[in-house]
Order: sequence, then C-alpha cells, then structure tokens
Amino acid sequence: MIDFAEGHTFLIDKPFGWSSFQLVKKVRYLTKVKKVGHAGTLDPLATGLMIICTGKNTKKIQQYQDQNKTYTGIIRLGSTTPSYDLETEINKTFPTAHINTKKISDAVGKLTGKILQNPPAFSAIKINGKRAYLSARKGNIEPLPAREVFIENFDVEDALFPDIQFTIRCSKGTYIRSIADTLGKLLDSGAHLAKLCRTHIGMYDLKDAESIRNFENRIKTNKSTTPQKEK
Repeated sequence: MIDFAEGHTFLIDKPFGWSSFQLVKKVRYLTKVKKVGHAGTLDPLATGLMIICTGKNTKKIQQYQDQNKTYTGIIRLGSTTPSYDLETEINKTFPTAHINTKKISDAVGKLTGKILQNPPAFSAIKINGKRAYLSARKGNIEPLPAREVFIENFDVEDALFPDIQFTIRCSKGTYIRSIADTLGKLLDSGAHLAKLCRTHIGMYDLKDAESIRNFENRIKTNKSTTPQKEK
C-alpha cells in the first residue's frame, strides 16, 4: 500500500461533466488522505489534464499553477451565452456572413501577447468571499475587474466555419471562455466556447495522464503506483 500522506503527484484526465472539486473529492476518498489539491481549475464542461497532489506534495501546487497551460477546443461564432460557454443557453444570435479568414486572423492577432481580459461572471473567482458563479446562476451577472494575461500562441483553423478549432498556450489565470467572447466582439459578431480540453501544464502532458476510473481500479486492487517524475 502507498503512503499517500507522504506525498504523491498524479496526472488525471478530468472527465466531461465533473467539477474540479468533484475530482479532488474522489481522489481524497480513494486515497484516504485529507490533504489533496489540484493545480488549476477546469470547468465542468471542460476535459483534460489536471495535476493532483496528495499529502506533503500539496506544497508544490503553486509551482505547478504558475506554469503556462495549453488548451485545444472549438469556438462557435454567431451566438453568445451568459456563461460564454454551453453551461447556459444561447441568448443572442449574430450574422457571420461578413467574416472571412483575414478578419479572423486579424482578430486573433489582437488576442495574442499581453492582453487585458474580463473573467466571466460564471467563474470561481471570489467576490466578497463568495464564488462569482453563485450569484451569476441566480441572475445577478456583474462584470468582473479586468486582469492582464499573456497569450503565447493562438492558432486557429476555420475549415468547419462557423466553428473555429483552436490551440492556445497561455499564462495562468487566462479564461478561454473570455477569449471566445472577445473574439466574437472583434469580429462584429458573437461567439461562445463550445468545447475545451487542457492538454499541457508546463511540461506535463495529457498523454501521460490516466482516467479517474483507471486510477480508482489501481487503488482498489492495491497495485503499486509510480508517482510522476518531477520536471
């Protein structure tokens, strides 16, 4: 049996529909360790890489969080939602006939490098001690203060227009949903995030992660676990 309290780090592929809290809660239950944390929240509708730390390794969470992240997904042009993704229903539709490859390229250029972005109201940011999404889900949607983030790379493919497939490498604290919403505005249209997957946290790769089901099976069958090597 592994002494998880001593400190281990795992790469987990978060399943669609799970909150980051649910994943941590599941790992805490399986490992029987109180101290379990993750290095970067993913929304319930997002999938992909999460770094989970137990025991003494929770002290390393901040160093993981500070690393750049890479995401892939789909931005859908022509409509918006209050949450900037599919958590809420479409509230407005917009024309897209005027949008072409050059306009998309120009807009993406404006969203590369250092930019100011407003986090979505449906986010886990705390306002007066409460998560912003709690108020937003009650209909109290208020703009959140802008913050500076860095978009290292923003590559798009518009072959499935009005769906835009993208890869973004960015600094911590970047909201891809906000990128989608702003892209729509820059194109004199609207947009929302239709799909999102985190593929990298620093040098850690989703390809090296395991499903929570596989993780659970290994714990239950008492098989030895090899923690991820530090990079």
